[in-house]
Amino acid sequence: MLLRRLGAVFAATALVALTTAAPAAAHGAPTKPISRTAACAVKGTETGSAACQAAAKANGQPFGTFDNLRIADVNGRDREVVPDGKLCSGGLAAYKGLDLARDDWPATRARAGATISIRYASPIPHKGTFRVYLTKPGYDPEKRLSWDDLASQAILVDKDPPLVDGSYRMTAKLPEDRTGRHILYTIWQTSSTPDTYYSCSDLVLSAAAAPAPKKTRAVVVPKKKAAPAPSARPTTEPSAPEKSAQAPPVEAPKLTPLAEPVPADDTWLYVGLILLAALTGGFAISRMMRGRRAQDLPREDEIR
Repeated sequence: MLLRRLGAVFAATALVALTTAAPAAAHGAPTKPISRTAACAVKGTETGSAACQAAAKANGQPFGTFDNLRIADVNGRDREVVPDGKLCSGGLAAYKGLDLARDDWPATRARAGATISIRYASPIPHKGTFRVYLTKPGYDPEKRLSWDDLASQAILVDKDPPLVDGSYRMTAKLPEDRTGRHILYTIWQTSSTPDTYYSCSDLVLSAAAAPAPKKTRAVVVPKKKAAPAPSARPTTEPSAPEKSAQAPPVEAPKLTPLAEPVPADDTWLYVGLILLAALTGGFAISRMMRGRRAQDLPREDEIR
């Protein structure tokens, strides 16, 4: 009896240990932008759409749950494991209807060059890395998605983001050179489980917004200071008179000569002759006066 109890306890302990050691299965799928699994698979939100109904018919069997499109032990060998034309289903028969080439899948509208929000629903948190790709310019939605349709560089790589309110929340900037129908392809490689998840989210992209015009700085021209009012006190230097606008020139009056002017050369000649005559006359008069005085004086012999 004691041995049976010990055996039961040992078995229960071993079962608990095995259960604890086994990795918990992860589940998840993008709900924003809405993925084809979140739209069309079991518990999807767009199961009544024409594309989802066509996918369900092409599937040949009921879809699996929307958050359970996963493959174990991929370990980054995505291109080797998932064939071209089956990227949206991950190559799984339970989801093969999601690979239909159509241009009416439930889609999210966005603008090229804008930043979009991504919500990846998951019931419990798990470690892992998200890699998000966008189809190249010129992608044709009426052809099945292949690896060559995806741009070589991911628009988002996010490792171990936190789970908030049941979703991993991320953002990614869309390229500016895309318009029309495109696919956002998300790969979630978990590190706490051996599983890798694949999903296709359809986008309808409008042209990138035109760049805003550059703001030019206004140039402030300083106002000229008004001239100070004239002081009542006299200044040492009189201010220059203001020029009148287009004042006519004043002509000097013309003087009429009173007599005919004497040429400059003859004038000095006449002046010299007059002076000579005056001197000669004066000399003659002086001699005449001396002569008269001599006659009037008594002679020396008469005085004796």
